[in-house]
Amino acid sequence: MKKLILVILGLTLAATLFAAEAATLVPPGNRNAVQPDIPGASSRRTQATNTSFQAKYRKVYALLQNDAGLRGKIKKAAATYGIDPLHIVGAIVGEHTYNVDAYDRLQTYYVKAISYLSSKLSFAYDGEDITDFVQRPEFKKCAGMSDSYDLWECREQVWNRSFRGKSVGGTSFPDDRFGATFFQPYYAGQTFGLGQLNPLTALQMSDLVHKVSGLPKLDVGDPNSVYKTIMDPDLTLPY
Repeated sequence: MKKLILVILGLTLAATLFAAEAATLVPPGNRNAVQPDIPGASSRRTQATNTSFQAKYRKVYALLQNDAGLRGKIKKAAATYGIDPLHIVGAIVGEHTYNVDAYDRLQTYYVKAISYLSSKLSFAYDGEDITDFVQRPEFKKCAGMSDSYDLWECREQVWNRSFRGKSVGGTSFPDDRFGATFFQPYYAGQTFGLGQLNPLTALQMSDLVHKVSGLPKLDVGDPNSVYKTIMDPDLTLPY
């Protein structure tokens, strides 16, 4: 037993040394010394669907294990952005373990993507389309921003400061997130697809993905196209 412990310690030290040699310094934050608690909403969602985190993990693991084509797409996307494929895999596994079940086959995601094109979707709240909402004078400070990330980040900040949980111009707005209020037109959930992507996040990252991957920029006035991008594995992996 003592020898085994020493071997494990030795391997750990070696791994640490190799990691240190290739380490890239990053800003502090977005990391934990210990495993954080599972959010209550995740636990409730899992219980409501009569499943378990272990079962959901095995399901998404099987999808990745059995689909060489998907693994190839992940490697290609990772290479395009200069990151290790494990970052994309980790995001997919984490989302489908703690959020929503993965589909059994990649083909199902393509079918779902097509179905979004046949539905009439809208990004709106209480009859007011998002394209009209962001023309309100409160959003004037965001008008000069050209980058999609900066633009939607600014709009989200305006929402939190000027509209969230308030009554403005005769309309009462919920005390909820911008994405939850305007960007879930079809289903109760707020994230979709292989990467469980939120439409607002997709809109934020649109310019970067267009620049790096050459995909068309997303248009908030075309929700169907936004959702197809999220649901289509070939389009959503870069996000």
